[in-house]
Amino acid sequence: MPAGSQGAVGAEDIELLRKQFAANPAYRVAQNALATTPVDEVALDRAVVNATDHSMSHQLDDWKVTDQQKSGRCWLFAGLNLLRVGAKRKLNLADFEFSQNHLMFWDKFERANYFLEAILDTADRDRDDRTVAHLLEHVADDGGQWNMFVALVDKHGLVPKSVMPETQSSGNTARLNGTLRKVLREGAHTLRGLAAAGDTDAVRDGKRDVLAVVWRVLAIHLGTPPETFDWQWLDKDKEFHRDGVLTPREFAEKYVDVPLDEYVCLVHDPRATSPTGRTFTVEYLGNVLGGPRVTYLNVDIDVIKDAAAKTISGGEPVWFGCDVAQQFARKPGLWDADLIDYESVYGATFGLDKAARLEYHESAMTHAMLFTGVDILDGTPRRWRVENSWGDEIGQDGYFTMNDSWFDEYVFEIAARRDLLPAALQEALAAEPIVLPAWDPMGALA
Repeated sequence: MPAGSQGAVGAEDIELLRKQFAANPAYRVAQNALATTPVDEVALDRAVVNATDHSMSHQLDDWKVTDQQKSGRCWLFAGLNLLRVGAKRKLNLADFEFSQNHLMFWDKFERANYFLEAILDTADRDRDDRTVAHLLEHVADDGGQWNMFVALVDKHGLVPKSVMPETQSSGNTARLNGTLRKVLREGAHTLRGLAAAGDTDAVRDGKRDVLAVVWRVLAIHLGTPPETFDWQWLDKDKEFHRDGVLTPREFAEKYVDVPLDEYVCLVHDPRATSPTGRTFTVEYLGNVLGGPRVTYLNVDIDVIKDAAAKTISGGEPVWFGCDVAQQFARKPGLWDADLIDYESVYGATFGLDKAARLEYHESAMTHAMLFTGVDILDGTPRRWRVENSWGDEIGQDGYFTMNDSWFDEYVFEIAARRDLLPAALQEALAAEPIVLPAWDPMGALA
């Protein structure tokens, strides 16, 4: 805390601020408007809204959107929404969803194990060490990354939503996460103490005890994930089918037609410290120990756009991550880089570019969704259609429109097939990733 009175705000400073505010009619108009109306509605540029056409030259979706409710599972929903396109086709169903609750259970359990191992790995560090503090602060979060989604599907498979449906806690995760944090932070305290005493057997026994409590908490809140299930269904042509008893992994192998092992995560990180054309990873970012680690390939934004447009034109949606709340109109479901004119409301300049917003904690990836359409004019994308997982009461029945200006500023990553990349970038994927610290903004969870 600064010492002494130098720099303190005095009575004369406050009086000047009062007079300056009162002397400007625009400030008083804004004050009156915001007394009864949210600032985003006051500052919304209606010209941008009216000029945006929601039609697309390439549009894939003919299905209903999903709803993650009051949870941070967007990355799971977006991943499963990508996979359900092929499954719906194979099953000949008008609509179909994989169980989001099933993958959520396994993510929470695997991530608890990952966290406890990270705590043991850092047990010789001071409790106030920045990495240890980061681990303790972000335990039991809902969010995730593309590689974490793939790791769950590879290890635990998938089941239809009817086999492990939503519960109150899967759709409203606050209480569940609060309980898991208590269990895991107490577990971290115990394990650090046992590690300091040097009793290896006691450490491993202690970790098993913590995981047993985690399993109980998850099973109570979410239900117990099935080892096997009996799968039969009536398709949209009223034809009956029976697959018999399947494991979740067998179900995934049979009904996922997307080659997940061929996908890579492309990111746009324009910071001077992040070389383009290099792979990155983030320390202690993951969920499944032994699974594929979270690895990014940093590329120019035009490479990401090109891969996304080619994928959509080829008939497949695209998983992507972005900073969702920036320059966003929720009701019409619209993003544009100049959609909300805060500068005119506040008489201030907000001029940070994408790199500076990352460096100064003003932006990071906060949400994952699917691109299901793109509007291409003369070979250049100008709008993107987005399938969200916030239900069907906003946007166009839950689908949103992103103007290309917003893509440049607030889209950070996509999952794309590696064969869409130029040869030099495909070769770059083989390099050992640069390791970013655990608290780096590229480690943000959607």
